[in-house]
Amino acid sequence: MNSTAGEVLEFVKENDIKFIRLGFCDILGTQKNISIMSEELESAFESGVSFDAHAIRGFRDVTRSDLFLFPDPATLAVLPWRPGPGRVVRFFCDIKNPDGSPFLHDGRTLLKQAVERAGKLGYICKIGAECEFYLFKTDENGDSTAIPFDNGGYLDIAPLDRGEDIRREICLTLEEMGITPETSHHEQGPGQNEVDFTFDDAITSADNLQTFKSVVKAIAARNGLFASFMPKPILGAPGSGMHVNLSLVKDGRNVFKSVSEGHSKTAESFIAGILSKTPEITLFLNPLANSYERFGEFEAPRYVSWSPQNRSQLIRIPAATGRKVRMELRSPDPALNPYLSFALLLAAGLDGIENDMALPPAVDADLYTADESITKSLVPLPDSLEKAIALAQGSDFVKSMVGDELLGKYLAIKKAESAEYTAARDKSEFYRERYFDVI
Repeated sequence: MNSTAGEVLEFVKENDIKFIRLGFCDILGTQKNISIMSEELESAFESGVSFDAHAIRGFRDVTRSDLFLFPDPATLAVLPWRPGPGRVVRFFCDIKNPDGSPFLHDGRTLLKQAVERAGKLGYICKIGAECEFYLFKTDENGDSTAIPFDNGGYLDIAPLDRGEDIRREICLTLEEMGITPETSHHEQGPGQNEVDFTFDDAITSADNLQTFKSVVKAIAARNGLFASFMPKPILGAPGSGMHVNLSLVKDGRNVFKSVSEGHSKTAESFIAGILSKTPEITLFLNPLANSYERFGEFEAPRYVSWSPQNRSQLIRIPAATGRKVRMELRSPDPALNPYLSFALLLAAGLDGIENDMALPPAVDADLYTADESITKSLVPLPDSLEKAIALAQGSDFVKSMVGDELLGKYLAIKKAESAEYTAARDKSEFYRERYFDVI
């Protein structure tokens, strides 16, 4: 909304803003915030706001627990569901050490570094996320239940679709916060919905995704419902994916071209780089034990492959023209940390360009029904959290991107989670207790 600290301070003064929420996330992508009064904002811009980093997963140990949040003035957004008097605004923050240096376990910092690398090569990466979610009923105490809000299916309308007014409210709220919705509709599962918004640069897109999830949760709660971004909240029903659309701009032009025009070599190498690294970074794109219930059915991929328009592939090239021509990665789910995930994807694509990687042939087949003569030559995606952990642990690429210390902390959290999942007698109950209410 505003790009400088001075403009923001003036806006806050003139618009009855009393409370400032300083937002960030832990290494798993869970959103956190500290609230300060508006009188403290100028000091926050200058000196930051301290917090106990030892209490945030994957950040610091107790012996050096101070970190500082510095609000990014360009991310100011008024929270429409918190009206005046005493309005509330939110900023996303950069995290810094006490000496003022960037905190290198902050996913937003790592994404900025990947964006800077792309910029040095002359590229701007554009990213758009298509994020699905489920709406569930709540009980008399307002707690979540496992009962879907409706029994609608793909693109259904009322009365089968009972979520149209919720989606409308979500879209209007996003618009008030400076995010432009493009489409909204009922998805395949009972109570499953999707709202898509315009693509943007990588950092803004990650910020927007975090905003989107908080808006969906807030609007659902305001309507007596519970929104879940769990990848597979209903076993046997479609999972919730988060397709990531990527394109590259150089000298003001999209280097991706429509299928009829033929791919540019740069775009092909970018796609090849992401294809080659996806198994190694799947732990970050699909971070929960529940994530692996999605793969191989209901248009979620199983193999490392690509093809134009084909929704059974890991990567497809949607039918589009001009600035909307892009690649679509179909494996990620909404539980990811968008900053870490987008940084890894961008770095993988740039590695492909720098190493002049060749794009393998397209697999023009329905991989859900294809026989072994087609699938035996394809690399499968990891089909469990345990396998994804092993691939990430052995990846020199991942280590080079996130660093040994951050990777070690992330792996420790995920290994403990995997062990608890393996020991659980009732997997459905484990999913419900571990993920349902917090994702």
